[in-house]
Parts: sequence; C-alpha cells; structure tokens
Amino acid sequence: MSEQDKQAGLALRTQVMGEAFVERAMGGADAFSQPLQDWVNEHAWGSTWQRGGIELKTRSLVTCAMLAVLGRSTELKGHLRGALNNGATLSEIREVLLHAGVYGGAPAAVEAFRVARELMAEMGLEMEAAG
Repeated sequence: MSEQDKQAGLALRTQVMGEAFVERAMGGADAFSQPLQDWVNEHAWGSTWQRGGIELKTRSLVTCAMLAVLGRSTELKGHLRGALNNGATLSEIREVLLHAGVYGGAPAAVEAFRVARELMAEMGLEMEAAG
C-alpha cells in the first residue's frame, strides 16, 4: 500500500466530502473495516480522484450519476454534497440526475431526486423557479 497515495487520498476525500463526513467514516472504522477505509483512501481518492483529464466537479457529477443508477442512496447523498463542494450547481445536479434516469430507469431517478431534496433541506438550499 502506498502511504503517500493513502495520505493524499485522505486529504482530497476531506476536501471534497467535508471533514464531518470523513470523520464519521474513519471514526467508525474498526479492526474489521479499517482495511476498507485504507483501500478507499488509497485507490479511490489517492489515485483515481487525483488523476488529470477531468476536473473534480466533473468527477463528482459522474459519480453522482453512477450512484443514482445503482440506487446507492447513502453514498449518493455524500457525493451530492461533494459535488456542491466542488462547484456544481443545483441545476447541474438536477440535469445529471434526470440524465441518469433515462439510462437507469424512473425508480432510480425518483430515489435520486428524493435524496437530493433531503440534502437540500438539510443544507437550507432551494432551487430557483424557472422563468
């Protein structure tokens, strides 16, 4: 395991997902789950998320689309917050979730929108009406 990738990953994970999210994930790790947290920090955040080619906002939006299609609501909620932290707008998030619905199905889109609205309420965010 690359300690450098693991530490860089932990730093980026904290930047994108927020300190409270990462503290919950890392603080809840025990002898059984710690290797998973180390693996996520090293491989997801330490190498993949730090690659060039696309900016962090795009990585966040792609991640949100995949999690929406997979129906991974808990992870989606965290990554929606990460997308906002990376500069995505509510409008961009809405469009990504609508687009994901075309390929993942209506139930996936309905669940993704429910999760997004829950996060928006928690954060005190509202979508401005069109017009």
